[in-house]
Amino acid sequence: MMARRRRLWEQMTERITRAITVLALLHLAGCGVVAAPCRVTSAVLDMVPLVGHVAATPTDACAEAIDPK
Repeated sequence: MMARRRRLWEQMTERITRAITVLALLHLAGCGVVAAPCRVTSAVLDMVPLVGHVAATPTDACAEAIDPK
């Protein structure tokens, strides 16, 4: 009986630990993933001569609002 309880307790704590780890990783990586398209677009626009920096300003602001550096 004691071994069964111990095994159940170990399974439960392992599942909780995995869930917390996954949630923490998603929380830390989520903003960067969402901001990536803004950052890539901004980098591409920055390469355009003369007007690139001006054209990239709104996408820079978008990425900064989503995921501050």
